[in-house]
Amino acid sequence: MTTILVTGGTGLIGKQVCKLLQNNGYSVLILSRTKSKNPSIYYWNIEKNYIDKQAILNANYIIHLAGAAIADKRWTKNRKLELINSRVKSTNLLFSYIKTFNPDLKGFISASAIGYYGAITSSKIFVEKDTHGKDFISTICKHWEKATHQFISIDIRTVIFRIGVVFSKRGGAFKKITIPIRFGIGTVLGNGKQYMPWIHIDDLCAMYLKAIEDTTITGTFNAVCPEHITNEQLTKTIVNALKKPLWLPNMPSSILRFIFGEMSTILLKGSRVSSKKIQETGFHFSYKKLTNLFN
Repeated sequence: MTTILVTGGTGLIGKQVCKLLQNNGYSVLILSRTKSKNPSIYYWNIEKNYIDKQAILNANYIIHLAGAAIADKRWTKNRKLELINSRVKSTNLLFSYIKTFNPDLKGFISASAIGYYGAITSSKIFVEKDTHGKDFISTICKHWEKATHQFISIDIRTVIFRIGVVFSKRGGAFKKITIPIRFGIGTVLGNGKQYMPWIHIDDLCAMYLKAIEDTTITGTFNAVCPEHITNEQLTKTIVNALKKPLWLPNMPSSILRFIFGEMSTILLKGSRVSSKKIQETGFHFSYKKLTNLFN
């Protein structure tokens, strides 16, 4: 039986990925920062450069989802360092162990983010060959992907998914967006013209499954649905679907900057991002439009 080792396997996306893999006949192991008696959960400690090497020895593929949540806390100097290290140091640690103990790994499939292109609202539609932006999130993604590219150097098939905002009715961004709307105080953020490249969690998990099963898939792919939707359009779509009022006026940008500081850029800026490359592999989205979530 093919064995997949998943980092970040206890998070919203990780849990769903693990479930899908198991439902498709794969053996799933998880790397966790918490020690467990569960034989499928192995311990690792990034700060101490430690991984239970048995997890690496047993793995045929690795799906790397681990990383501190971008929007959970204000971006202080220490928090920024944590956001970078949780991604870059963890990837470097995995590479070190894999190079030593399992250089014949069949594939390494990593997360990244559409923030790679920068927090820019413009008419441009970004594709995978475009260069990285210059803001903080772009910097994280640039170093994160550079660390992942090490696996290419030892001839391991490597896939990177630049993930958009993940929507799931089980939690995450979609729940945070809909809560104020359900209470009748939903509002457009800033001028509302910023795009929000999103993907349904089921489609994202299906991409990871496809990356395991289709050995022709290699390189970097945008993990976003085909729809280009602004914050204003998204808010009004949800308001109409839930039959709730839209609270006016828009939430001023100045208030969001005061509340969230530098992190407000992920709320007030947003680009259009192409999903053409992943579709050209034969991947089909189940959720192409936001309205599909309410059908």
